[in-house]
Amino acid sequence: MFQGTGSSVGKSTLVAGFARALTRRGLRVLPFKPQNMSNNAAVTPDGGEIGRAQALQALACGAVPSVHMNPVLLKPQSETGSQIIVQGHVFGTARARDYQVFKPQLMPYVLESFAQLRAEADVVLVEGAGSASEINLRANDIANMGFARATNTPVVLIGDIDRGGVIAALVGTKTVLDPTDASLIKGFIVNNMRGDKTLFADGMAMIAGRTGWQPLGLVPYFARMRDLPAEDAADLAAKAPPRHPEAKLRIAVPILPFIANFDDLDPLAAEPDVDVMFLQRGTPIPASIDLIILPGSKSTIADLAALRDEGWDVDILAHHRRGLHVLGLCGGYQMLGRTIADPDGLEGPVGSVAGLGLLEIETVLTGGKRLSATNGTLIADTAAFSGYEMHIGCTTGPATTRPVLRFADGRPDGAQSPDGRVSGTYVHGLFAADAARGALLRRFGATPAARDYRVETDAVLDALAAHLETHADIDSLLSLAG
Repeated sequence: MFQGTGSSVGKSTLVAGFARALTRRGLRVLPFKPQNMSNNAAVTPDGGEIGRAQALQALACGAVPSVHMNPVLLKPQSETGSQIIVQGHVFGTARARDYQVFKPQLMPYVLESFAQLRAEADVVLVEGAGSASEINLRANDIANMGFARATNTPVVLIGDIDRGGVIAALVGTKTVLDPTDASLIKGFIVNNMRGDKTLFADGMAMIAGRTGWQPLGLVPYFARMRDLPAEDAADLAAKAPPRHPEAKLRIAVPILPFIANFDDLDPLAAEPDVDVMFLQRGTPIPASIDLIILPGSKSTIADLAALRDEGWDVDILAHHRRGLHVLGLCGGYQMLGRTIADPDGLEGPVGSVAGLGLLEIETVLTGGKRLSATNGTLIADTAAFSGYEMHIGCTTGPATTRPVLRFADGRPDGAQSPDGRVSGTYVHGLFAADAARGALLRRFGATPAARDYRVETDAVLDALAAHLETHADIDSLLSLAG
């Protein structure tokens, strides 16, 4: 089990890299994260949803993603509360304080899923959540030491030297942990080293001396990490894609509080002839933009209110009046309509709000969540796509008679304005399909690169595995795992 001294120290990336490295050694490897908190989710073939990081780790293993790889997924939908997904499906909602009491009910599901994966694999790589040293949350824990102790799983602790204070973070974790918990930690990894590794040789020895843990690697910063999907919005801000100022297609993406499935934009950001600007709050949408994309949202009504608070609605409407283009994905699609109604209070108070009014559609948020992998063609270009649906809500109105795409089973999806400058769809992952991404670029006079996005992601995982084979003691990790 890989735990961290804090959030975003590289747990997800290292697990993906070790997963690929061990798979290349001929082992059957599966990833597991007892509890994740993220609005960046993936649909599994068994009809559920898991954290995007676990889907990437499954890819690293060459395994089919399963709901058992992430049995508890928390999807924040307010500042203090989250939707609880258990083994792929909605289990309920809870405020943060209530969830602490709720956790014992979830441990049986966690142990059931872990047992299933353990029976199928030579090695299960378990990822913790947040910080191992949050002893205020230790009671009823299912994500870190509570899980490790319940399953007697050896732990490797990861610290991030790039943040500073890594010696204190690692040694301090042992200091504050319950001694029985601390005894489960067998080794440590220092991640994201920049520059001369020999400068921290004494630091590694000091940590080992103070903790008694085995040093398992001083891992240099892996620059290509930017090419892998980000886990959450904080990572998105930290891993902003490289700008392409000379690109023909300039895209702005507002980052809203409950942004979801924003890895939809990764394939576009990787295109040399596309400049994607992720806008933090407090930043106006530049007038030079060609296309505004409103991404998915876990809480559409709340994010629409935040968009208006920022004044981005004014920028979007001005952009539209200049004859330019707007695209909405899932929750962003719903925002483009005339109204969004929540008659059952699924996202908050019962009621209805006005949308941006750029599409003649109305959305009613309904209780059933649609989760399915899908494929089809873009109607305007007959370009093939594959992706997935993950949404609540039924959208109707005159604009839906001008759909954006058609599924392989003949169903239409999405809507467009009469002039085609405003459009929306419920499909996620659309631009990972090279044909669909290329069609969008050509509409704006941009040149798609000769690339296969999925093949490139696989190549990054291979490079990450090679990086860890060089800088981490994988043989000792296998010995710790028995």
